[in-house]
Amino acid sequence: MRNVWEPSVYYSLGKESFCFAGHEISIRESMDTYGALIWPGAVALCQFLENNQQQVNLMDKAVLEIGAGTGLLSIVASLLGAWVTATDLPEILPNLTFNLLRNTKGRSRYTPQVATLTWGQDLDRDFPSPSYHYDYVLAADVVYPHQCLDELLETMHHFCRPGSGTTLLWANKVRFQSDLRFTESFKSHFNTTLLCELPQQEVRIYTATAKE
Repeated sequence: MRNVWEPSVYYSLGKESFCFAGHEISIRESMDTYGALIWPGAVALCQFLENNQQQVNLMDKAVLEIGAGTGLLSIVASLLGAWVTATDLPEILPNLTFNLLRNTKGRSRYTPQVATLTWGQDLDRDFPSPSYHYDYVLAADVVYPHQCLDELLETMHHFCRPGSGTTLLWANKVRFQSDLRFTESFKSHFNTTLLCELPQQEVRIYTATAKE
């Protein structure tokens, strides 16, 4: 018999289902951390990639996602034919790995990889250039009130160096002044084009390459 004041659920999990690239995708969320929730920028970028495959062709491309969270965006990129590496903080990786394998096994051309990446830390050691080269870097809703915006920009620049040919796709829901300040800093470092704006969701999707 437990005491009536004791919580009956200690670790809350939610599930959401999506349909992308002709497959039903089931995502397990955990409610205890930013990185284990599905954010609107990820859904918007998934929709964009599915609907604009001629403009952004991921087939047989090397793709890195930073701040992958639940893995929805990496799953969709895998289903669209990409060789994907999904990265996030160590505590996010178990749920990320679970979702990736559950939704891509037997469905994707390549088995997606998972790697630890802390923005701004040990980038040259863990992801030395040019050994780690990606055609595309994906980032969705990675800008929110946290203390790592400078490190985030450093990480983006590490993987999208001048002359690398790497294209960065960034989707962001504008919530705070910090979003706007980061966007201005982002534009000062990258050749940036607004690909898509979704006013109802307040989401903007950018494509960018490093300035020479």
